Amino acid sequence: MLKRSKPSVVDPVARPVSHLVADPRRGKLLTSLTDPLGRAGLRSGQVILVLILAVAVIYALIALKIVVIPVLIAIILASAGAPVIMWLRNHGRSRTVSTLIVFLGSLLVFGGIITAVVFAVRNQWADLADQAVEGFGQLQDFVTGLNLPIDQSQLDGAQQAVVDYLTSSSFGTSALAGVSVAGELITGLVLALVVLFYFLRDGDTIWNFFLRPFSGERLEKGRRIGHTGVRVLGGYVRGTATVAAVDAIFIGVGLLICGVPLALPLAVVVFITAFIPIVGATAAGILAALVALVANGPVTALIVVGIVVLVNQLEGNFLQPVLMGNSLKLHPLVILLALTIGTVLGGIVGAILSVPITAVGWAVIKILTDTGGTRSAGPAVRERDVPIA
Repeated sequence: MLKRSKPSVVDPVARPVSHLVADPRRGKLLTSLTDPLGRAGLRSGQVILVLILAVAVIYALIALKIVVIPVLIAIILASAGAPVIMWLRNHGRSRTVSTLIVFLGSLLVFGGIITAVVFAVRNQWADLADQAVEGFGQLQDFVTGLNLPIDQSQLDGAQQAVVDYLTSSSFGTSALAGVSVAGELITGLVLALVVLFYFLRDGDTIWNFFLRPFSGERLEKGRRIGHTGVRVLGGYVRGTATVAAVDAIFIGVGLLICGVPLALPLAVVVFITAFIPIVGATAAGILAALVALVANGPVTALIVVGIVVLVNQLEGNFLQPVLMGNSLKLHPLVILLALTIGTVLGGIVGAILSVPITAVGWAVIKILTDTGGTRSAGPAVRERDVPIA
């Protein structure tokens, strides 16, 4: 008997390729896609699609900033309080009790600081704005007398920018003008408090929920991302707050010794601007020097500049490396770019949040691109070591 030949099995993957090669026109198309120019075109198309997606995401975040900004603030504050939460849990306190202690303690501390600052500065802020504008005018007259190649319109524009910043940042009614603005502020504050409470209480559960689809090495990397994000954000907030307090105290004491008026509001400005790396210290120093120039003359203004420079040098070379450690390993150029993008997208709040978010993003990228296994990043991370998402 004759044996029947088995039907030939056609590889479903190889079939389209052979079909393309058999057809000269499609063979040309395949060749054009696999040559260097074709590969470059395909890669360029992929990059364009990624950029379009990124722009869409950024636009959505800006449109939902009333939700996004409070959530980001809550994540950062929860990261700062994570070590206290874990310490209380490890010493026998329940999840709810630990959360309430940290949450209420944070409200008392931040609420007391904000209340004290507002009541201490609100009656002097207008005088501070007038002194700064007058000092800028004196500086403008001095620069004009040097016959430098500087356009008068540029000086007027810079002066107007100073006036707009000081008046819009005042603690008076202009900062809360309009019912809609007040409503957004109240909504954002309430949302941030609610999200902060749940992040402090159920942050590890929330993060583990997002890690459910993963297993093995991807699961371990996800846990490392959560642990690293908490460590970077918490270290940044605690270190920056300490550095800001030290800067405000030393510069404020220096202003008092030099007899510069409005030393308290200037110290508050130093504390707030210290949360904006590089640019904040420069802005606070310029403002203090302008006030000293009007009230005490050029010699005192130069002394104030020297005090600000000395304090910033001591902070950058000694205090900041000890307090912040490895929580912010970014090149100054990256920090400046992040500050610029954050300011354009979110104003002052965006400038404050941009640097820690960039630091966390860079740490996450390093974890995702780590091909040396999970052991290279240190000991394994347990689920309860990731207190927040």
